[in-house]
Order: sequence, then C-alpha cells, then structure tokens
Amino acid sequence: MLPDSPVLIGQTGPLNGERFSLTGEVIIGREAGCSVVVADRQVSRYHARITLSEDGSHLEDLGSKNGTYVNGELISEPVFLQDGDLIQVALVQQFVYLSSDATMPMPGTFVMLGGKPGGEVDRQTGRLYLDLRSRRVWIRDAEVLPPLSAAQFRLLQSLYEQQGRVVSRQMLVNAIWSEDEAGGVSEQALDALVRRLRDRLAQLDSSHTYLVTVRGHGLRLDNPGE
Repeated sequence: MLPDSPVLIGQTGPLNGERFSLTGEVIIGREAGCSVVVADRQVSRYHARITLSEDGSHLEDLGSKNGTYVNGELISEPVFLQDGDLIQVALVQQFVYLSSDATMPMPGTFVMLGGKPGGEVDRQTGRLYLDLRSRRVWIRDAEVLPPLSAAQFRLLQSLYEQQGRVVSRQMLVNAIWSEDEAGGVSEQALDALVRRLRDRLAQLDSSHTYLVTVRGHGLRLDNPGE
C-alpha cells in the first residue's frame, strides 16, 4: 500500500474486510481484469470507476444494471468522494472510502457509537446501533440494507446521540439540512422523512417503534436493550 494513498475497505459482501489501495484509475466490476473484482451476477462486468486526480477522488457509475450508491443515494453523475463515504455496488458489496491510509482503523477495531466491541463511545447500548465512519446501521445482528439515505442517517444519528431524550423538531431540521436549506424545510418534509425512516427500521423489527413522537416537543429514540 502506498503511503497516504486513498483506501477502500470492504464491508458487507464477498470482499468484507479486504483493503484496496487506490492509484490512478480503479475499475470495480465482475470482470476478472477489473482493479476490484466483485464476483457476483448482480454486479456488472464494468460497474463503476474511481478516478484519482490532484483534486481528489471521483466515483462514477459505468451504466451498471443495478446501480452504484454513495451514502444510500443512487448516483447518476460522477461524485466527489469524502473521507468515510459508504459506497454500495448493486446490493452486493459495500466499501468505506478513506482519503488516506493514515485514517484507516486498526484491524479488528470499529469507530462506532453503541454497544459493539472497540467502540469509540461505549455509553449507549440497545437493539439498534450504528457505525459513524461507514454510516452502517444494525438492529440486533441484522444490517439495514440498502443503506439509509444521507438525510435518514443524519436524522437517526441526531436522535441516537441524545438517546432517550426528546430532540426538538427545529434541532432535527438544523442537523439534517444545511443552513441554507433549513429555513425552507416544511413540517411535512420532516414528517415524511420520519415516516420513511420508521418504515426502514420496521423492515427489520416491526415489533417496536424506535422513533417516538412527543407531541408539541419533538422526537426521541426508544432503543430497548436485548
């Protein structure tokens, strides 16, 4: 691995735990000649490309059948990658992008909130837990897939960091949307985002409502122990 080179770390999928140093142009796909080979029929022969330049790393989908996602969002144009971005190739393989191997976690460690080994913060436990670096979310031992959208993750993270406390709607809006956007966000937009996140969590655990509305005040995360 070259010093200070960007890195892909395989997460959920056949390349889980593998690390790839990025230089020049990197092709991800099913074809044996690709820089990063994901041997699954859902992955196109030449699925996505990462191009490194002086400005940084850019990811583009190469017209794949099942899509390429960054932080839960399907991409249609090249996107600039930032440290900690989660890349999803079809629904088969996830990678965490790190802008330098100097920021790569030590083997076997996690940068997470919640009750997982090696967590950066270990004051919160419960059925639901999340990894801040890779933006991955689990309920018990099942991962939420496909990954949450960026807005859904920010909503969940805001509640998770104040676990058990009521967070005002305005605080949530400020945490989810940029300063320029927040002023124009309607009550309905936040409600719709909450509903979508509830639906995603219910796919793994329909027996419990994690996002509780406290009328007149805001929302809180109810994250019961095992």
